Amino acid sequence: MRRHGLTTKSDRAVPVAIVGGGASGTILAAQLARRAIKSVLIEGSGRMGRGVAYSTTQPAHLLNVRAEGMSAIAGEPAHFADWFSDRGGDSQGFAQRRLFADYLGEILEEAVSSGQTELVHATATRASHNDRWLISLSDGSTVEAIALVLAIGNQEPARLSAFSKTGPRYIANPWGRSANVAIEDLAETGGAALLVGTGLTMVDLVLSLEAAGHDGPIVAVSRRGQIPRSHADFEPVAVDADAVPAGDVRSLARWLRRRSGQVGWRAAVDSLRPHSHQLWQSLSNEQQRRFLRHGRPWWDVHRHRIAPEVAQMIAQQIAGGFLTVAAGRIVSAETRNDGVDVTIRRRGSEREETRRFAYVFNCTGPLQAIDRTKDPLLRGLLDDGAVQPDDLGMGVLVDGHSRAEGAERLWALGPLTKGRYWEIIAVPDIREQAAEVAEDIAKELAQ
Repeated sequence: MRRHGLTTKSDRAVPVAIVGGGASGTILAAQLARRAIKSVLIEGSGRMGRGVAYSTTQPAHLLNVRAEGMSAIAGEPAHFADWFSDRGGDSQGFAQRRLFADYLGEILEEAVSSGQTELVHATATRASHNDRWLISLSDGSTVEAIALVLAIGNQEPARLSAFSKTGPRYIANPWGRSANVAIEDLAETGGAALLVGTGLTMVDLVLSLEAAGHDGPIVAVSRRGQIPRSHADFEPVAVDADAVPAGDVRSLARWLRRRSGQVGWRAAVDSLRPHSHQLWQSLSNEQQRRFLRHGRPWWDVHRHRIAPEVAQMIAQQIAGGFLTVAAGRIVSAETRNDGVDVTIRRRGSEREETRRFAYVFNCTGPLQAIDRTKDPLLRGLLDDGAVQPDDLGMGVLVDGHSRAEGAERLWALGPLTKGRYWEIIAVPDIREQAAEVAEDIAKELAQ
């Protein structure tokens, strides 16, 4: 993608400022451009148009959704599938994530070429509102906007308490530069790696280590030791919303088990997707917390599945003895010159085992507690009371239009709105939200 950055630090004024140039910000900018609404897209990480998920250059990192379901444009379900097919891809297959980054880049380039979207390669550090939003940037310039949208995306994992004093051998952010250095070192030395967490981030780290040529042992540990399931062909079976029990997690779990026995678990889980927002919002705060404590690990590994070829590679790593997946918890960790001594207690056992690892990677997934955010803009908005945490403390409190409660002309997109929508981290969900937010902004600006 060609870079369309500003060459000066002069202040600028626009109708809409979007903070976050990943997938959600890019998709929103495209939706606004289609409505002839000017916006500035602000991103200081160097991942403009891609974000964390699609910045990987590894061919082994595949999308977790078939190409036919990955359109970034609401109302055009074949938008990505056609793009992918034109380049020799199979719409029923799982595209490389780096190719999806190219796709997003072309969407963003089209928005920029329309004259409606301007890119700013800087970090938003502060924002204040007095009739309009004034956003301060890390390059010393400012942006003035009528409307502000937070499209910050997934944030790096929270630090694990057991590893508070482990130094450079502990990789807090598995997507940062230090992770790449650690992977290269492991590939050269064959050292042992500990991955804390057994979800999608763990899968990506194993793929990266394998691609780098690492042949040493890998241990992945989480409380339940569950790993993402594989996609497979099945016959979809739709279900009406009123046929699914709402308002109670246990009743929903019983329905899902019974339905899985009738039509298969993949069909049963996917049949809930059109109703996920409604079902989530039918739960009380207490019921939502119960789901997060007890149901989420099982839901995540069945709902967020991986490509069959990726699942096969993980299975081969396990069968070959290279990868061990364990259920347990970290008791303690202590730094040594050549690694980290980690004590693990297996689930269901009182026995503790201490083992030395060359590196430890935090693969617990994106930050789930907004009060721990390191993002300067979001931190400032929270401290100033301009935005409020949602009732679960996961993201920003928003209304049914994704507007931040209590704020003037401020919207949030994607993972920041998980508290209200839950299922709002994948492109198929974000594209619909972005279109709705763009339409709401258009109506607001017309007033």
